[in-house]
Amino acid sequence: MAITDKKLEDMLATYPEIVKKNRKKHLLIKNTDVAGEAGQACQQIEANTRTIPGIISQRGCCFAGCKGVVVGPIKDMIHIVHGPVGCAYYSWGTRRNKARADDTTPRENIYSTLCFTTDMQEPDIVFGGEKKLAKMIDEVVEMFHPRAISISATCPIGLIGDDIGAVARAAQERHGVQVLAFNCEGYKGVSQSAGHHIANNNLMEHVIGKGTQRKPGSYVVNLLGEYNIGGDGWELERILEEIGYTVNCVLTGDSSYVDIRNLHLADLNLVQCHRSINYIAEMMETKYGMPWLKINFIGVDATAKSLREMARCFGDEALIQKTEEVIARELAIVEPVMEHYRKLLQGKTAFGFVGGSRSHHYQYLLRDLGMEMIVAGYEFAHRDDYEGRQVIPTIKSDADSKNIPELHLEPDKELYQEANVYLNMSKEQFEELKKKVPLSHYEGMNPSMKEGEVIIDDINHHEFEKLVRELKPDLILTGVRDKYIAHKLGVPSRQLHSYDYTGPYAGFNGAMTFAKEVANAVSTPAWKLVTAPWEEQTTE
Repeated sequence: MAITDKKLEDMLATYPEIVKKNRKKHLLIKNTDVAGEAGQACQQIEANTRTIPGIISQRGCCFAGCKGVVVGPIKDMIHIVHGPVGCAYYSWGTRRNKARADDTTPRENIYSTLCFTTDMQEPDIVFGGEKKLAKMIDEVVEMFHPRAISISATCPIGLIGDDIGAVARAAQERHGVQVLAFNCEGYKGVSQSAGHHIANNNLMEHVIGKGTQRKPGSYVVNLLGEYNIGGDGWELERILEEIGYTVNCVLTGDSSYVDIRNLHLADLNLVQCHRSINYIAEMMETKYGMPWLKINFIGVDATAKSLREMARCFGDEALIQKTEEVIARELAIVEPVMEHYRKLLQGKTAFGFVGGSRSHHYQYLLRDLGMEMIVAGYEFAHRDDYEGRQVIPTIKSDADSKNIPELHLEPDKELYQEANVYLNMSKEQFEELKKKVPLSHYEGMNPSMKEGEVIIDDINHHEFEKLVRELKPDLILTGVRDKYIAHKLGVPSRQLHSYDYTGPYAGFNGAMTFAKEVANAVSTPAWKLVTAPWEEQTTE
């Protein structure tokens, strides 16, 4: 069932005029002809602006993006939350970022199962918490002997003015252990995206490039923006290493402080989640010359396409051949399974409202199953996540964007190399490669949407319910908060921020896991026992 402009107008009709005017900019119906008339590659959508007060958004805060998403999964660092215990608890143990012991990080140096907080109380807010924070750092160093420590500030810290940077510098001098201070108070920026940016800047400025140990092996790659939810990163490592790649670092799923210090000692950066980690990819390209490739390992066809593009980057026929051998073997296993579930799911529809690049990525996995994501959007995207990176020069900075300091990097005098050198090819070969493989580029969500499908940014409860009522999807892919709204409306959901205690969903094995769980969710008879609000009979 398609939706019309009139239906969208009706959905917005309940808003006051100023709210209606604002929200109208955040949604559109895919229409290639309209984009062409405007002289743009695709239709423009408003994004990365403040949510209107009073609207129930699905967004998180700056602190959640910094500590909860990017910094928290680093397994061999102790992550201290300077603030009330509730903020610490919210960002701990919620995303299922799995980590394992290995040769460089033994079990006793994995701290991801622990929660550290200064537990700010009312007297601390009144008189300041710097001494309490300093004492806590002394205690954790004495007890755990970590390789490094992070301090993440919450809203009260910015309001009372605790100088966590000064505390971190003093503690680092006392103990000889690197202490990173992240001024990621929740109110900064418009969403968790600001926290991603702050985390990227701090890691780039103080950690990346400090190591000197390149991993032995050929085709050394970094996998950026992969958080090993449910074991995604391990599935991808399995595939990559079998082809012949050396995985230098997965940032930040199952990653160690030691590996991040050596992030610059690779040949190619692979970017999975564009929104949370593109800053590091760009900054490394500027400082070290290292090329980066946007990949998508969600979906069978998407994974195969990404692997082939990676192999072309190195231009090695043996690597290309091995890639095809691994793809053929994996397809022989996965295709019969996908075909089985495709028979159950063919023609069914889905909504996708997830952070990062996931709403876009899962379009491909759903299409592998014969399903279509007819409404899609992000919680905290920027315009380039929808329209592609070519729009970045046209995006104007606002006051919120200027809250996040920009790092102005120059090529490193000792470590900078031309991109073609990393890939062991001539400049002429590199120029030919760029015509075939989209290096340093991301197309965004809009081009992969079909005509008549809906794109909506920062969806709220009212719009969510109206669209479900109108289009009656068979499945909704959600974040944390809206999962249960879908259930109350009688629609099954899969929660893609932590996979509902399952996974992996990435790669070939992940596709089979996802297919099984989606088929089970859609076909379970339980949903027939739920009466959606619009199906209830009312009496006057």
